[in-house]
Amino acid sequence: MDLHDQLKKLFPDHEAIKVVKSEPKSNLWIQKDPLICKYEKRKGKPVTIIDGYEGSSLDLKKLTSKIKKTFNVGGGIKKSSIIIQGNYRDKIMIFLSELGFNVKRVGG
Repeated sequence: MDLHDQLKKLFPDHEAIKVVKSEPKSNLWIQKDPLICKYEKRKGKPVTIIDGYEGSSLDLKKLTSKIKKTFNVGGGIKKSSIIIQGNYRDKIMIFLSELGFNVKRVGG
């Protein structure tokens, strides 16, 4: 007699809940090493830089696009780094951790 049979005897009117497997939050390649998220000023303008992504360049472009669309900001890719206009470091770190990435904050 397994657990389901025992529960059925205790609660005959209870209907089993069907468990639906959730899809991964991101179809991007998740890496072991953390992404480095830092804030700099370039030519007097604040920028957020994300370094350390080891996936393919296509996944890097998809990740950049997701970040830009989520926060409605400009940015781009330069030498395998994501550069976002403005100081969005804290928000981007939360967003990346929700996608499943390990994120490390660098700088004050």
